[in-house]
Amino acid sequence: MPPLATPPPVHLSLRVAGRPDRLYDEVQEVVYFPAVVHDNLGERLKCTYIEIDQVPETYAVVLSRPAWLWGAEMGANEHGVCIGNEAVWGREEVCDEEALLGMDLVRLGLERADTAEKALNVIVDLLEKYGQGGNCTEGRMVFSYHNSFMIADRNEAWILETAGKYWAAEKVQEGVRNISNQLSITTKIAWEHPDMRNYAKRKGWWDGKKEFDFAAAYSYLDTAKMITSSGRYCEGYKLLNKHKGNITFETMMEILRDKPSGINMEGEFLTTASMVSILPQDSSLPCIHFFTGTPDPERSVFKPFIFVPHISQLLDTSSPTFELEDLVKKKSHFKPDRRHPLYQKHQQALEVVNNNEEKAKIMLDNMRKLEKELFREMESILQNKHLDVEKIVNLFPQCTKDEIQIYQSNLSVKVSS
Repeated sequence: MPPLATPPPVHLSLRVAGRPDRLYDEVQEVVYFPAVVHDNLGERLKCTYIEIDQVPETYAVVLSRPAWLWGAEMGANEHGVCIGNEAVWGREEVCDEEALLGMDLVRLGLERADTAEKALNVIVDLLEKYGQGGNCTEGRMVFSYHNSFMIADRNEAWILETAGKYWAAEKVQEGVRNISNQLSITTKIAWEHPDMRNYAKRKGWWDGKKEFDFAAAYSYLDTAKMITSSGRYCEGYKLLNKHKGNITFETMMEILRDKPSGINMEGEFLTTASMVSILPQDSSLPCIHFFTGTPDPERSVFKPFIFVPHISQLLDTSSPTFELEDLVKKKSHFKPDRRHPLYQKHQQALEVVNNNEEKAKIMLDNMRKLEKELFREMESILQNKHLDVEKIVNLFPQCTKDEIQIYQSNLSVKVSS
């Protein structure tokens, strides 16, 4: 699912969501990691497949991620930096050798940077040093790709797109911007890999004369038709522009829930989780990050998370861990049950309501009622500039318990025939 953003001068609202190219049975968890000072810099950091150098300090992060890996599909940090990524393909061959996954780069950017621009630098530096590659699914299926990223903070947004070790970055200056499963940076290139143009020229992808177009050179796209052809990139662009100038966080959620456009996908590959963030330019206001932690945003609840000290652990959206983890990563055919408590109740409830319209309506009405209450609370925080820290410490865990209660009630309720 393509991340979307509305940059300044309005309040920056970044939406990043679980990509549709995730297998239908892959569990996404929502997890929190506190800030850490790393005294032993000789110790290596183990990512999904490889180990890399650790840094002296990492920031607190909240992540939505496939439960089997180290990185994340999308997330935010304590400084208001948000990153989401998408799978992309093009002319450059995808590397199957294990290196950093794009999802590892999302987490590393969040843990190591306090601005969007610094996060971009972190990602491209790591890309140059360690490369990207490896299987992006758990189990037998082999699924590898290059990555594009949307990176934003309170003041600016960037698009970073990669092809192997080569990359281009676009600074979002105005209006709206989205990414999907295709290269989308054309001629508006702010930063780039120093050998990117020469490499394209050597490969015969660019003649060195006409204006350089990254997507045209590194993929098979006709970029002149990019926003008029069918496809989720174009549909996302249309939906954003339809609401341009009046985009609220609720608008972003409705776009994420849109099935006719293909943004909210169903089938063997589907939307496994969703996220919407409010990033106010006024630094006295908190950034608010909404996560579902469950598949299909149309039948999920967006729950708010705000960074404050001593946050309660997110137990109901954290998947179980396994001693056999290393065997799994070494392509064992064993595939453990990674469903966290919220995911389990969500799926059980959906199985019941799929064949009962009346139960489905009751459950969805209660879910939307909970959401509306949460939205009012968050709007009040932004308007009144008042944060009850003692309550916020347990905000996301309590919202998750309230959602689980809706599913439990739905499983036990008797509907008259």
